[in-house]
Parts: sequence; C-alpha cells; structure tokens
Amino acid sequence: MGHLIEVRGVRFFYPSAGAAEGRRTALDGVDLTVDEGEWVAVVGANGSGKSTLAKHLNALLLPAEGEVRVDGKSTRDPVHLWTIRRTVGMVFQNPDNQIVASLVEEDVAFGPENLGLPPEEIRRRIASSLAAVGMGDFARRAPYQLSGGQKQRVAIAGVLAMQPRCIVLDEATAMLDPAGRQEVLQAVERLRRERGIAVVMITHFMDEVAHADRLVVLSGGRVVADDSPRAVLARAEEVAQLGLEVPQVSELALELRREGLPLPADLIAPQELVEALCRLRSST
Repeated sequence: MGHLIEVRGVRFFYPSAGAAEGRRTALDGVDLTVDEGEWVAVVGANGSGKSTLAKHLNALLLPAEGEVRVDGKSTRDPVHLWTIRRTVGMVFQNPDNQIVASLVEEDVAFGPENLGLPPEEIRRRIASSLAAVGMGDFARRAPYQLSGGQKQRVAIAGVLAMQPRCIVLDEATAMLDPAGRQEVLQAVERLRRERGIAVVMITHFMDEVAHADRLVVLSGGRVVADDSPRAVLARAEEVAQLGLEVPQVSELALELRREGLPLPADLIAPQELVEALCRLRSST
C-alpha cells in the first residue's frame, strides 16, 4: 500500500534581492512520507523551512523541483487540486484568519455548503465535527465569545467537516496559552484515535512532539532527522546545536546524567523521569 503523502526531492525558492542568484533556498531536497493515521511532528529553528513544507502538502505551494503526491495524485496537476485539498486540510497559526462566519455552526458549515451538499448532510457534518473537538455546546455562539483554544478547535472542526484524511497544523498552537494548547492537542489526539486521521504538526514547542509517532527535524531546508521522538530527543545535545530547545524533561535528565545519575538517555515524559528516579532511589 502506498503512502498517503509522498514528498520526493522537493526544492523551493523565495525571491531574495540580497541573495547571489536573486532567490533564497527554503527547501533543499526534502524527502518525507506520511501514512494513513500517522502523527508526524515537524520541528526546526526559524527559517528552517517548516511552514514552507506544510504549504506543499496540500498544494498551497508547488515545488520548484521534485514532486509531492497526495494519495498518488501530483500536486502539480490542477485537475486534482480540489481532491487534494479535501484530502489534506490545513489549520493555521491564527484561528481568526480561518473563521469567516458570525456563528460557530455557520463557520463549520462553510466548506460543506461550498461542496453543494444537501442541508441534512451539512447539519450532520456540523454536529459530528463540533462533537469531535468537544465544541458541540457552542454551535450558536459567536466566535468573538470564545477563547483562543476554543477558536482553534472551531477552525479544526471546519476542516473536519470536509472529511479530510490528514490534517496539517501549521504552528496552530503558537498563539495559545498552555491551557489552550492542551485543548487543541487533546482534540487532535482524539481525532486520530477515533477517526484514524493522519496528523502533521508543525511546531516549535518541543514538549508537544511526545504525542507523535515520528519526529522530523529540518535545518536549512533539509531533513536532518526522521525517527521516533524518543530516538531523536535522546540526542539532546545535537538537537540543542540545531537551535532547538529540548523538552524540559529531556533537558533535566541530561543535567542529572552530567551530575552522575545513571538515567536513561531517552526520557521524554515527566512521569518517565519520576519513575526512573524512584527506581534509582529504591535500588540504593
């Protein structure tokens, strides 16, 4: 069975008057795959190409070289554009830029209405999508009455109403407080578990990557790591050299190892560190 998304040898450039060739390389030979139901986190320092890569996954940007395929369809082929964008839904950093209606239920209905679906199907999708993100009781609320985390969940519901097979979250938690970030992460985790939706999360919060099946690290427009979060974060010093902050748990475990405590190198969750310290104490 093929991959849901395939990125092969993709290069992309932005115009830049200051660069020698009049352009700046944003992606430089990127290879990436995403499978059905998989959660892939993508991290990197500012300017590493994260958001540029995200926009390639549903043809908001097209590669200068290489190819992106979604369910076997090339993003270069305009015939497949609508199908690709229904397959891969995008959620951006600022939910206010995606919410277009004066009521929550009207906003979620926007996409299905544009598909020309019958009213009963639209109502079904509104109810199902809002329930999936825990916003069923807010259908008649105005978006301005919602918190940042609630708005972002409505934005996700709007994408869900199009019944995508993958959701790309492009720094979707960046503007939220910790409580709002947790709301969004829990909603996305539930979607993947209950609906089998693939998730690509572009983030700069390293503590969010523990949720993922795979962690992809970009640097200078290239993939420099693609492995489980545990395997990548075990290389804490290498990750820090790329200008990334390792999760606080990993950083604390690294400092404790430097002080001589024989802790595992692949701790990524607070409970794991607590349990490892308890085992050390009980063995002394």
